[in-house]
Amino acid sequence: MVGAQSAAADPLLKAMREELEREQKLLVLPGMQRPYFMEYRLEDLRRYEAVANYGALTSETDNHQRIVRVEVRIGDYVTDSSSARGEGSLQLAPDDNDTAALKFALWTATDEAYKNALKAYSAKKAALKSFEGPPTANDFTPAKPVTLIEPLQALAIDKEDWKSRLIEASGLFLTAPEVKAFADDVQYSSASVSGFVVNRYTVNTEGTVLRHGYSGYSNSISVGGQAADGMELSRSNGSTAVTAAGLESAAALRKRTIANLVSLNELRHAPVVEAEDYHGPVLFSGDAAADVINRLFVPNVEADRPDMGTTARTQGAYQSSLHTPVLPVFLTVVDDPSLHTFDGQTLVGSYAVDDEGVKVEPVTIVEHGKLVDFLLGREPVKDFPESNGHGRAAPAQAAHSKAGVIVVTSSQGLTSAEMRAKLVALAKQQGRDVYEVETLGGELTPRLLYRVSPDGTKQLVRGAVFDELDQRSLRSGLLAAGGKPWVAQTISPVPQTTIAPELLFADIAVKRATEQQQKLPYYPPPSAGSRE
Repeated sequence: MVGAQSAAADPLLKAMREELEREQKLLVLPGMQRPYFMEYRLEDLRRYEAVANYGALTSETDNHQRIVRVEVRIGDYVTDSSSARGEGSLQLAPDDNDTAALKFALWTATDEAYKNALKAYSAKKAALKSFEGPPTANDFTPAKPVTLIEPLQALAIDKEDWKSRLIEASGLFLTAPEVKAFADDVQYSSASVSGFVVNRYTVNTEGTVLRHGYSGYSNSISVGGQAADGMELSRSNGSTAVTAAGLESAAALRKRTIANLVSLNELRHAPVVEAEDYHGPVLFSGDAAADVINRLFVPNVEADRPDMGTTARTQGAYQSSLHTPVLPVFLTVVDDPSLHTFDGQTLVGSYAVDDEGVKVEPVTIVEHGKLVDFLLGREPVKDFPESNGHGRAAPAQAAHSKAGVIVVTSSQGLTSAEMRAKLVALAKQQGRDVYEVETLGGELTPRLLYRVSPDGTKQLVRGAVFDELDQRSLRSGLLAAGGKPWVAQTISPVPQTTIAPELLFADIAVKRATEQQQKLPYYPPPSAGSRE
């Protein structure tokens, strides 16, 4: 933490504090309430993206923008003008450090935010009169003032080097000896890289002064085509890191691209999953397990304010699950944004102070299977009156309860070999094939799914979807967890990391997808030779 002297040296923070103090004294309409809380937030955003298709650069963008967001709350901490939408007012800010122009943008946004808050507060008080009982929790919670001045982040990426990498990667289906034999079966091949840097300046009427930020970089390769029956198939993946240097190397990108092209060809020739619905064991790799945790578990422990007039604790599947099992007894889940690295990887979800000025602290969410806590920002919920440092904001948006670094651990301590041995043992015991999924797509649809026989051999299949993969299967359908933890990282809407082990489910439904197949192209693409 850095003190007020460093804060005063920053011209943007100085201008924001001066305007906030002026507004705090003057902002009141005759006969109306003064705000009890105001916050100014300025975000300096820098974005870079480059995309290559079919071995040629097709787009490159490099943007810089500054946005101010003003939040004004009328009323008090018990009941105020806020709503689940998170009202606030936005204005573009000057790209340079012209403090006079910045103050004018803040003044304009503050006037609009104040008037909107007065309307919202009046409407909210009228709405509350129609309910018999009071809300289950206050609207806002106080926080001790914090001063944190971190070094400014800068967008740092070797653009020319990455453009060369993308051009090569997107054209490998034409040039790599390993895949030239089926180059004409590739319908699209795209590679991209992006960098994103946010420097966030925040001051509020409680005395908090922040200048902190984050960066995130990602690259991806995406290839696709169709099977002979018209089924559309794709392979898309990449890497994500805090710095561009943390992304995969040129050699690793080449290797990944060729592996994707090979697996795409294997998918084209793989059999379609059997028409009869399967109910039984499915082993999820760490990659697939992290997707399951991110979709079925994490959103439900990010405490969102319930709808007005209800007695629920939060929104989501776990609103009435406190102190009850939501996972098997051998699993514990902690969110620890203070964890900066894991297994040599720098974690994008780590931070020291959240976007509402609350210092971070590790939170045990699930202990031996039981839900014991939620992730909270400064909008409390029933039985949880204080923030635990998880109020996080996407650029230009209000802060909401969001995870930072989710770590799922198992007390079983099984290796990957032991997890697969359990799967094969179940196949032998049940006298039938079982399934193993390596990667998932959107809606938790299997992308690389293998049918595993009782003798341990496995065969790639396609055209499957999962059924009955939900919170109930997480709670009571898991047989084992272990193996090498997988680190899944996302940058948008806020940087988050999930670290999860492999998961073995006892009973998941696997069935054939009902999607109508697309027609094949009426004529072949230009020959590979003509495109070299």
